[in-house]
Amino acid sequence: MSLHEWVMAGVFALANAVGVIAIYAITRAIWGGKQTDETQTLAGSVLLRVATLHGLILALVFAQELSDYSDIRADLVREATAIADIFNDIRRYETPQMQEVQTMLADYLRHAISTEWDSLSQTGKLTAQGWGLREQVYQTVLNLDPETPRQTDLRAHMVAKSQLIAELRQSRENSAVRTLSELFWFAAIIGLVWVAVPYLTYSPTPLHLSLLSLYGAYSGVILYVIYAFSDPFAQPGALPPTAFIQLLAGEMGHY
Repeated sequence: MSLHEWVMAGVFALANAVGVIAIYAITRAIWGGKQTDETQTLAGSVLLRVATLHGLILALVFAQELSDYSDIRADLVREATAIADIFNDIRRYETPQMQEVQTMLADYLRHAISTEWDSLSQTGKLTAQGWGLREQVYQTVLNLDPETPRQTDLRAHMVAKSQLIAELRQSRENSAVRTLSELFWFAAIIGLVWVAVPYLTYSPTPLHLSLLSLYGAYSGVILYVIYAFSDPFAQPGALPPTAFIQLLAGEMGHY
């Protein structure tokens, strides 16, 4: 994590901690004073149920966002593998167009790294140039005229991999425009409020206030991580195109 990301996480944690203490102070001022055992028992019962539901919502959304993030990373590896397969298969095909296809694949990787990643974070869209490079590769392998069973199999494999690249690109663009529902943030914030309210039955000792602050800060950290994972192409949780970078670090980087 960069310094900016640490600062953002700290802001989320501090804001939630302050919010919890503020809610406690307000409710304490309104309904404070001596509390009966019955009130404390009821408050504890309500607190347990609301906290359980709130924690469950956060856990489910956190798990879903992490799963989506992992799926995008896995798709990048699949796309990089498909590109590498075409790069190697066109050599095995032994065609004069080998150099052309390999160069287009290297150009595609460079464009995806240098331009498309920024485009996904800023506009949620892939570039026409990226689609054009993929289409050139697809059309080239599609127009190959195999003369042997070996070439027939290689051509079919390269066509399938070219189609897979298009599918994974479309999936990546769909992931870039997907946003976390505003209803989740509404439920998360309301849940935080309702968890803090029943604590009014506890006196404002330094220990109690410290424990409330810790609860608020940790809730803020969880919300920050969910926020970071919700957009895998923008900061603070931007997913780097590591699989593409690794390909260019090898033989493809010379084209």
